[in-house]
Amino acid sequence: MRCVVLKELHHLELQEVAQPVPGPGEALVRIRQVGVCGTDLHAFRGHQPYFAYPRILGHELAAEIVDPGPSDWQAGEACVVLPYLSCGRCVACRQGKTNCCTTLKVLGVHIDGGLQDLLALPAANLLRAEGLSPEQCALVENQSIGAHAVRRAQLQPGEWVLVIGAGAIGIGAMQFARMAGARVIAMDLDEGRLAFCRRWLGVEHTLCAPRDPATQLAELTEGEMPTAVFEATGNPASMMAAFNLVAHGGRLVLVSIVQADITFADPEFHKRELTVLSSRNATREDFAQVMAGMRSGQVVTQPLTTHRVGLAELPAALPEWIKPGSGVIKAIVRM
Repeated sequence: MRCVVLKELHHLELQEVAQPVPGPGEALVRIRQVGVCGTDLHAFRGHQPYFAYPRILGHELAAEIVDPGPSDWQAGEACVVLPYLSCGRCVACRQGKTNCCTTLKVLGVHIDGGLQDLLALPAANLLRAEGLSPEQCALVENQSIGAHAVRRAQLQPGEWVLVIGAGAIGIGAMQFARMAGARVIAMDLDEGRLAFCRRWLGVEHTLCAPRDPATQLAELTEGEMPTAVFEATGNPASMMAAFNLVAHGGRLVLVSIVQADITFADPEFHKRELTVLSSRNATREDFAQVMAGMRSGQVVTQPLTTHRVGLAELPAALPEWIKPGSGVIKAIVRM
């Protein structure tokens, strides 16, 4: 059985591993496609906070049941993997916030993930994928991050929303902000990504590397500024600058996670009475919302995938994808 292991910084290897043996309550699944996201790229660069090497990456997973064990699944059924293994008992889990369980284990981060042929997983972490293609299944987790962030913000129809960072996570936030009826502004350093947002997502307002974003945002919003700002760049400087781009009484949602301290000017923070929210992972509810949106056609999927490789090609491809100008929005590994 093959897998791709991230051995250390900038070093991936294709290796042979033993076939997993399902435990109680687990099903054996065959991985069909794997999305590569910012978390994987941060781990490759050495900037992922919750990470130790070596590690088999992969948490955006399209799978197929091989051995259902004692569950009601059938062999051959397609499924989406909820890659967050939570305890179900801690203070967060008891509130339904399994996405931030105190002992959370995320596939491909805390424990080995899906860049391998077979994986034994709790049957409770599998969702039926009727009506979705394997590639769509591999996009569900990624878009669920944006859906969860938007749900955290409790958007109202008609409010101005700024999404900073037009990568796959930011695109997810834009999709669900628009579905909530918000007026979305996209901001990024890459005009190509902003063109994607205009063409495929219907985002009317975009700002490319503005020298004075506050002034341009004030002009767009008739002086009021966005009442909700989603920061999805993974850049500490951008995250800190975002505090100054939120309307008085507004919300800042930090979707990115970085291995750094984030600081802000307290007088500005208090003057505006800002609400600052972190948004971590997603829940089963978010996955269900994304899958329903994909089935109805409301959630754009096909244009998101810009790069596709086989498992054996990944060690050579990943170093290229992290280079500026690579054009990657979402990469998919076909197993």
